[in-house]
Amino acid sequence: MRVIAPDGEQIGIMPTKQALAEAQKRNLDLIEVAPNANPPVARIMDHGKFRYEQQKKAKEAKKKSRQMQLKNIRVRPNTDEHDINFKIRNACRFLKKGDMVKFNVIFRGPELRHKDRGREQLEKFIEGCAEVGEVEQPPRMDGRRMTMVLRPKSED
Repeated sequence: MRVIAPDGEQIGIMPTKQALAEAQKRNLDLIEVAPNANPPVARIMDHGKFRYEQQKKAKEAKKKSRQMQLKNIRVRPNTDEHDINFKIRNACRFLKKGDMVKFNVIFRGPELRHKDRGREQLEKFIEGCAEVGEVEQPPRMDGRRMTMVLRPKSED
């Protein structure tokens, strides 16, 4: 068995019992690192401290990562200017947080004839959110609704 010291220095190749005795002499644990290697590799270390540090690193990595969400904003082709501005402010807030925003313009009945109004609504959203977001999916019809997706601007 190849044995590695706590500081990373190789002690050498020795029988398992001798490696265990060496670990006990140092008041540490003998942990098999690569059992399939020829000869198998073991490391002398404090296993409790090692597991604690691994958990700490995993917790820190989890804290730094954030799951991106998809927020939905729904409007109609006849939605008033003030309501559009209000929804633009909300969309900008979502984009600043790092979430993607999906805009839906829902057409009912005879409104379906005025697809240009829906496209104008979505263009207003693009203009209003231009400084914090960019178009991920351009406006397109999907049945009785027109959809578009904005993503936060990349920081490079």
